[in-house]
Amino acid sequence: MKGKVCVFGSFNLDITAILERFPMPGESLVAKSSKISAGGKGANQATAALKAGANVHYIGKIGEDDFGYFARRHLKEVGFNAVTILSSPERATGNALIYVAGDNAENMISVDPGTNMIVTEEEIKKCEPAIKCADVVLVQLENNLSAINQVIDIARKNKAFTILNPAPFQAIDDELLTKVDLLTPNETETYLLTGQKITDKASVERAADSLHQKGAKQIIITLGAQGSLLSDSLSKTWIPCFPANPIDTTGAGDAFNGALAAQIANGKNIKQAALFGSAFAAVSVEYIGAACMTTYEQAVERMNMLNDIQ
Repeated sequence: MKGKVCVFGSFNLDITAILERFPMPGESLVAKSSKISAGGKGANQATAALKAGANVHYIGKIGEDDFGYFARRHLKEVGFNAVTILSSPERATGNALIYVAGDNAENMISVDPGTNMIVTEEEIKKCEPAIKCADVVLVQLENNLSAINQVIDIARKNKAFTILNPAPFQAIDDELLTKVDLLTPNETETYLLTGQKITDKASVERAADSLHQKGAKQIIITLGAQGSLLSDSLSKTWIPCFPANPIDTTGAGDAFNGALAAQIANGKNIKQAALFGSAFAAVSVEYIGAACMTTYEQAVERMNMLNDIQ
Protein backbone atom coordinates (compact mmCIF):
# COMPACT_ATOMS: atom_id res chain seq x y z
CA MET A 1 0.00 0.00 0.00
CA LYS A 2 1.09 3.55 -0.69
CA GLY A 3 2.04 5.69 2.28
CA LYS A 4 0.00 8.78 3.08
CA VAL A 5 1.59 12.24 2.87
CA CYS A 6 -0.23 15.37 3.99
CA VAL A 7 1.29 18.59 2.66
CA PHE A 8 0.20 21.90 4.15
CA GLY A 9 1.64 24.78 2.20
CA SER A 10 1.44 27.56 -0.31
CA PHE A 11 -0.03 27.82 -3.76
CA ASN A 12 1.37 30.51 -6.08
CA LEU A 13 0.80 31.31 -9.70
CA ASP A 14 4.27 31.56 -11.26
CA ILE A 15 5.20 33.81 -14.19
CA THR A 16 8.59 32.69 -15.48
CA ALA A 17 10.84 34.47 -17.99
CA ILE A 18 13.87 32.73 -19.54
CA LEU A 19 16.73 35.17 -20.22
CA GLU A 20 20.30 35.11 -21.52
CA ARG A 21 21.31 36.96 -18.34
CA PHE A 22 19.69 38.81 -15.46
CA PRO A 23 18.77 42.46 -16.20
CA MET A 24 20.56 45.32 -14.50
CA PRO A 25 18.53 47.83 -12.44
CA GLY A 26 16.43 49.97 -14.79
CA GLU A 27 17.14 47.73 -17.79
CA SER A 28 14.53 46.02 -19.97
CA LEU A 29 15.53 42.75 -21.64
CA VAL A 30 13.75 40.67 -24.26
CA ALA A 31 13.06 37.20 -22.86
CA LYS A 32 13.87 34.06 -24.84
CA SER A 33 10.53 32.63 -23.66
CA SER A 34 7.98 32.91 -20.86
CA LYS A 35 5.48 30.70 -19.13
CA ILE A 36 2.57 30.92 -16.67
CA SER A 37 2.39 27.87 -14.40
CA ALA A 38 1.35 26.58 -11.01
CA GLY A 39 3.82 27.00 -8.17
CA GLY A 40 4.14 27.63 -4.46
CA LYS A 41 6.27 25.41 -2.30
CA GLY A 42 3.34 23.55 -0.80
CA ALA A 43 1.68 22.69 -4.11
CA ASN A 44 5.02 21.90 -5.75
CA GLN A 45 6.08 19.52 -2.97
CA ALA A 46 2.67 17.87 -2.87
CA THR A 47 2.85 17.24 -6.62
CA ALA A 48 6.34 15.79 -6.27
CA ALA A 49 5.20 13.50 -3.45
CA LEU A 50 2.32 12.25 -5.59
CA LYS A 51 4.57 11.55 -8.59
CA ALA A 52 7.12 9.88 -6.31
CA GLY A 53 4.60 7.26 -5.29
CA ALA A 54 2.60 8.44 -2.25
CA ASN A 55 -1.08 9.03 -1.57
CA VAL A 56 -1.23 12.81 -1.09
CA HIS A 57 -3.64 15.17 0.62
CA TYR A 58 -2.81 18.80 -0.17
CA ILE A 59 -4.03 21.69 1.99
CA GLY A 60 -3.64 25.29 0.80
CA LYS A 61 -5.33 28.71 0.72
CA ILE A 62 -6.12 30.86 -2.31
CA GLY A 63 -7.88 34.12 -3.11
CA GLU A 64 -11.22 34.63 -4.81
CA ASP A 65 -9.67 36.04 -7.98
CA ASP A 66 -8.54 34.97 -11.46
CA PHE A 67 -5.38 33.41 -10.02
CA GLY A 68 -7.56 31.47 -7.58
CA TYR A 69 -9.65 30.14 -10.46
CA PHE A 70 -6.44 28.97 -12.12
CA ALA A 71 -5.41 27.30 -8.84
CA ARG A 72 -8.67 25.36 -8.46
CA ARG A 73 -8.47 24.08 -12.04
CA HIS A 74 -4.81 23.11 -11.69
CA LEU A 75 -5.19 21.33 -8.33
CA LYS A 76 -8.10 19.31 -9.72
CA GLU A 77 -6.06 18.27 -12.76
CA VAL A 78 -3.00 17.13 -10.77
CA GLY A 79 -4.86 14.10 -9.45
CA PHE A 80 -4.22 14.35 -5.71
CA ASN A 81 -5.96 11.72 -3.62
CA ALA A 82 -7.58 14.59 -1.71
CA VAL A 83 -7.41 18.39 -1.73
CA THR A 84 -8.59 20.90 0.87
CA ILE A 85 -8.81 24.37 -0.65
CA LEU A 86 -9.27 27.23 1.81
CA SER A 87 -10.16 30.64 0.35
CA SER A 88 -10.55 34.31 1.26
CA PRO A 89 -11.53 37.54 -0.56
CA GLU A 90 -9.20 39.55 1.70
CA ARG A 91 -6.02 39.10 -0.36
CA ALA A 92 -4.90 37.93 -3.78
CA THR A 93 -3.86 34.37 -4.50
CA GLY A 94 -0.10 34.02 -3.95
CA ASN A 95 2.01 34.71 -7.01
CA ALA A 96 5.66 34.79 -8.02
CA LEU A 97 7.70 36.54 -10.71
CA ILE A 98 10.67 34.39 -11.74
CA TYR A 99 13.74 35.14 -13.86
CA VAL A 100 15.81 32.19 -15.07
CA ALA A 101 19.13 33.02 -16.73
CA GLY A 102 22.55 31.74 -17.76
CA ASP A 103 24.01 28.37 -18.69
CA ASN A 104 23.39 27.03 -15.17
CA ALA A 105 19.71 28.10 -15.20
CA GLU A 106 20.04 30.07 -11.97
CA ASN A 107 16.94 31.93 -10.80
CA MET A 108 15.79 35.13 -9.11
CA ILE A 109 12.29 35.16 -7.58
CA SER A 110 9.94 37.80 -6.17
CA VAL A 111 6.94 36.45 -4.25
CA ASP A 112 3.66 38.04 -3.13
CA PRO A 113 2.42 35.44 -0.59
CA GLY A 114 -1.15 36.77 -0.57
CA THR A 115 -3.64 34.43 1.09
CA ASN A 116 -0.90 31.96 2.02
CA MET A 117 -0.13 34.17 5.04
CA ILE A 118 -3.64 34.43 6.49
CA VAL A 119 -4.55 30.83 7.35
CA THR A 120 -6.66 30.85 10.52
CA GLU A 121 -6.76 28.56 13.55
CA GLU A 122 -10.35 27.60 12.71
CA GLU A 123 -9.36 26.59 9.18
CA ILE A 124 -6.59 24.30 10.44
CA LYS A 125 -8.99 22.73 12.95
CA LYS A 126 -11.24 21.77 10.04
CA CYS A 127 -8.23 20.06 8.40
CA GLU A 128 -7.37 18.01 11.49
CA PRO A 129 -8.83 14.70 10.19
CA ALA A 130 -6.59 14.88 7.10
CA ILE A 131 -3.50 15.62 9.18
CA LYS A 132 -4.31 12.87 11.71
CA CYS A 133 -4.37 10.05 9.16
CA ALA A 134 -1.05 10.91 7.48
CA ASP A 135 2.14 8.87 7.80
CA VAL A 136 4.23 11.94 6.91
CA VAL A 137 3.32 15.61 7.28
CA LEU A 138 5.38 18.08 5.22
CA VAL A 139 5.39 21.86 5.76
CA GLN A 140 7.44 24.85 4.58
CA LEU A 141 7.69 28.51 5.68
CA GLU A 142 5.56 30.12 2.96
CA ASN A 143 2.59 30.36 5.33
CA ASN A 144 1.97 32.17 8.61
CA LEU A 145 3.90 30.55 11.48
CA SER A 146 0.82 30.20 13.68
CA ALA A 147 -0.77 27.84 11.16
CA ILE A 148 2.48 25.92 10.57
CA ASN A 149 2.93 25.34 14.30
CA GLN A 150 -0.67 24.19 14.62
CA VAL A 151 -0.28 21.66 11.81
CA ILE A 152 2.95 20.29 13.32
CA ASP A 153 1.37 19.99 16.77
CA ILE A 154 -1.52 17.97 15.36
CA ALA A 155 0.87 15.75 13.41
CA ARG A 156 3.09 15.08 16.46
CA LYS A 157 0.09 14.28 18.62
CA ASN A 158 -0.93 11.63 16.10
CA LYS A 159 2.62 10.24 15.66
CA ALA A 160 3.11 11.31 12.04
CA PHE A 161 6.67 11.81 10.80
CA THR A 162 7.11 15.58 10.40
CA ILE A 163 9.34 17.35 7.88
CA LEU A 164 10.04 21.10 7.90
CA ASN A 165 11.55 22.63 4.79
CA PRO A 166 12.50 26.10 6.13
CA ALA A 167 11.91 27.94 2.85
CA PRO A 168 11.45 30.67 1.96
CA PHE A 169 13.29 31.70 5.11
CA GLN A 170 11.56 33.52 7.91
CA ALA A 171 12.80 33.81 11.48
CA ILE A 172 11.69 30.86 13.63
CA ASP A 173 12.15 29.90 17.27
CA ASP A 174 14.41 27.01 18.20
CA GLU A 175 11.32 25.41 19.75
CA LEU A 176 9.95 24.76 16.27
CA LEU A 177 13.16 22.90 15.36
CA THR A 178 12.68 20.58 18.34
CA LYS A 179 9.15 19.67 17.18
CA VAL A 180 9.98 18.23 13.77
CA ASP A 181 11.55 14.88 12.94
CA LEU A 182 13.52 16.15 9.93
CA LEU A 183 14.76 19.61 8.91
CA THR A 184 15.73 20.22 5.25
CA PRO A 185 17.40 23.63 4.74
CA ASN A 186 19.45 24.59 1.71
CA GLU A 187 22.81 26.37 1.92
CA THR A 188 21.32 29.87 2.32
CA GLU A 189 18.72 28.81 4.86
CA THR A 190 21.39 26.97 6.84
CA TYR A 191 23.43 30.17 7.03
CA LEU A 192 20.40 32.20 8.12
CA LEU A 193 19.53 29.63 10.80
CA THR A 194 23.05 29.26 12.18
CA GLY A 195 25.22 32.18 11.07
CA GLN A 196 27.68 29.58 9.69
CA LYS A 197 28.99 30.39 6.21
CA ILE A 198 29.14 27.37 3.95
CA THR A 199 32.53 27.16 2.22
CA ASP A 200 33.39 23.45 2.21
CA LYS A 201 32.26 20.09 3.58
CA ALA A 202 33.73 20.79 7.01
CA SER A 203 31.71 24.01 7.33
CA VAL A 204 28.53 22.16 6.32
CA GLU A 205 29.14 19.60 9.05
CA ARG A 206 29.77 22.36 11.61
CA ALA A 207 26.52 24.03 10.60
CA ALA A 208 24.69 20.72 11.03
CA ASP A 209 26.14 20.40 14.54
CA SER A 210 24.91 23.91 15.30
CA LEU A 211 21.41 22.98 14.20
CA HIS A 212 21.52 19.88 16.40
CA GLN A 213 22.47 22.11 19.33
CA LYS A 214 19.38 24.20 18.58
CA GLY A 215 17.25 21.05 18.89
CA ALA A 216 17.01 19.68 15.35
CA LYS A 217 16.97 15.86 15.52
CA GLN A 218 17.71 14.91 11.91
CA ILE A 219 18.89 17.26 9.18
CA ILE A 220 19.42 17.17 5.44
CA ILE A 221 21.33 20.23 4.19
CA THR A 222 20.87 20.46 0.42
CA LEU A 223 23.71 21.99 -1.60
CA GLY A 224 22.57 21.84 -5.23
CA ALA A 225 25.24 20.38 -7.49
CA GLN A 226 27.35 19.48 -4.41
CA GLY A 227 24.73 17.00 -3.18
CA SER A 228 23.49 17.05 0.41
CA LEU A 229 24.49 16.16 3.95
CA LEU A 230 22.34 13.85 6.07
CA SER A 231 23.13 14.35 9.76
CA ASP A 232 21.80 12.99 13.04
CA SER A 233 23.21 12.73 16.55
CA LEU A 234 25.24 9.63 15.64
CA SER A 235 26.53 10.05 12.10
CA LYS A 236 26.91 12.17 8.95
CA THR A 237 26.37 10.83 5.44
CA TRP A 238 26.99 12.63 2.15
CA ILE A 239 24.30 12.13 -0.50
CA PRO A 240 25.55 12.58 -4.09
CA CYS A 241 24.11 14.88 -6.72
CA PHE A 242 22.92 12.93 -9.78
CA PRO A 243 23.82 13.80 -13.39
CA ALA A 244 21.56 16.41 -15.01
CA ASN A 245 21.34 18.85 -17.92
CA PRO A 246 19.75 21.84 -16.16
CA ILE A 247 17.27 24.11 -17.90
CA ASP A 248 15.51 25.62 -14.85
CA THR A 249 16.58 24.98 -11.23
CA THR A 250 13.57 26.80 -9.71
CA GLY A 251 11.74 23.77 -8.33
CA ALA A 252 14.64 21.44 -7.50
CA GLY A 253 14.33 21.82 -3.74
CA ASP A 254 10.61 21.23 -3.87
CA ALA A 255 11.06 18.12 -5.99
CA PHE A 256 13.60 16.80 -3.49
CA ASN A 257 11.40 17.41 -0.46
CA GLY A 258 8.26 15.95 -1.99
CA ALA A 259 10.04 12.80 -3.18
CA LEU A 260 11.78 12.48 0.19
CA ALA A 261 8.45 12.61 2.02
CA ALA A 262 6.90 10.05 -0.33
CA GLN A 263 9.71 7.56 0.15
CA ILE A 264 9.65 7.89 3.95
CA ALA A 265 5.86 7.38 3.91
CA ASN A 266 6.44 4.24 1.83
CA GLY A 267 8.75 2.77 4.46
CA LYS A 268 12.21 3.76 3.24
CA ASN A 269 14.82 4.92 5.73
CA ILE A 270 15.99 8.53 5.50
CA LYS A 271 19.19 7.73 3.59
CA GLN A 272 17.31 5.69 0.98
CA ALA A 273 14.68 8.42 0.72
CA ALA A 274 17.33 11.14 0.33
CA LEU A 275 19.09 9.24 -2.47
CA PHE A 276 15.81 8.88 -4.35
CA GLY A 277 14.97 12.53 -3.68
CA SER A 278 18.32 13.58 -5.11
CA ALA A 279 17.73 11.61 -8.31
CA PHE A 280 14.16 12.92 -8.54
CA ALA A 281 15.39 16.53 -8.20
CA ALA A 282 18.07 15.97 -10.85
CA VAL A 283 15.40 15.11 -13.39
CA SER A 284 13.24 18.07 -12.31
CA VAL A 285 15.79 20.71 -13.37
CA GLU A 286 15.50 19.50 -16.96
CA TYR A 287 12.01 21.02 -17.21
CA ILE A 288 10.90 24.68 -17.22
CA GLY A 289 8.76 25.75 -14.28
CA ALA A 290 8.59 25.00 -10.58
CA ALA A 291 5.68 22.52 -10.73
CA CYS A 292 7.05 18.98 -10.73
CA MET A 293 7.20 17.16 -14.08
CA THR A 294 9.40 14.26 -12.93
CA THR A 295 8.03 10.71 -12.84
CA TYR A 296 8.92 7.88 -10.49
CA GLU A 297 10.34 5.87 -13.38
CA GLN A 298 12.62 8.73 -14.46
CA ALA A 299 14.03 9.02 -10.95
CA VAL A 300 14.76 5.29 -10.80
CA GLU A 301 16.49 5.49 -14.19
CA ARG A 302 18.58 8.44 -12.99
CA MET A 303 19.66 6.50 -9.90
CA ASN A 304 20.78 3.67 -12.16
CA MET A 305 22.84 6.12 -14.23
CA LEU A 306 24.93 6.99 -11.17
CA ASN A 307 25.42 3.30 -10.41
CA ASP A 308 26.66 2.80 -13.98
CA ILE A 309 29.15 5.69 -13.64
CA GLN A 310 30.48 4.32 -10.35
